[in-house]
Amino acid sequence: MIIKPTVSLVALTLPLSALAELQSLDEYAMSTVSGQSGITIEMEAQMDIGEIVYTDEGSLAITEIFLGGADRDDLFVEGYTAANGGTPFIQNVSPLLDDLKLDIDISEAGELSLKFYPVGYAAPVDFSIRTQAWEIRDADGDLNFTLIDNFKLDGIFTQLWATIGHDDDLGADKLHIDLRMGIDDMDFDMPALGLGIRDFRMTRSDYDDNPNLLSANAVIEADIYSGENMQGGGALAIDNIGMNADITVGSIQVGGRSIGSMKVDNLNMVGGSLKIYGH
Repeated sequence: MIIKPTVSLVALTLPLSALAELQSLDEYAMSTVSGQSGITIEMEAQMDIGEIVYTDEGSLAITEIFLGGADRDDLFVEGYTAANGGTPFIQNVSPLLDDLKLDIDISEAGELSLKFYPVGYAAPVDFSIRTQAWEIRDADGDLNFTLIDNFKLDGIFTQLWATIGHDDDLGADKLHIDLRMGIDDMDFDMPALGLGIRDFRMTRSDYDDNPNLLSANAVIEADIYSGENMQGGGALAIDNIGMNADITVGSIQVGGRSIGSMKVDNLNMVGGSLKIYGH
């Protein structure tokens, strides 16, 4: 029996009765020893980005981007008033994207699982996304027109799960997304059209009848993989899109004046499909 030096030093300190219980492991046996737990990462962050630019012949530039916490405790006030005794869902009011953790696991079949969700199960993760102008620029980088301006979105999520693995039926590797997210308020302007959207909100379809933390989150699922377009070329396929939501717009503004509101009630999408590719 060959005992490696590090093991030998430990063995010398053991009584003979303990040494009698030691057994060697061959390379195959060692290869089958594995941990039973994945990795958990708790995180908090706030990001400020000067601009993100997508370039074709001209370009689209999104400027002055903020990603962090909503810094509010009044998100989905109807939900916490009705179902949480008047106590806000958000207890840690902060401009940070916080109270968030990520579980990473790899299954026996080789499937990678990434699960983002709140550190405390009884509270959601609040977030805010804000930007200034979304600029359409010409080939020289000069502004042609502003597509969107003054964008702000405040919301929560309770679950963002991603599973990556091989799908035998599909014959390809696949990313499955399972998201539970609510938008409490989204506002933006489209200056080129003189259009403004105010108080956009998205919840699960039963929030109006049963407001609570879970129903405040719309349900969104999709499969993403490398597929083919109708001409037989490669494409990014987004398939089996599912969505359950209510969507309301508090005010639609044209020329700075409100022309009314809008509601999409009991939206249920099943089996939606997109193919994205260059031309």
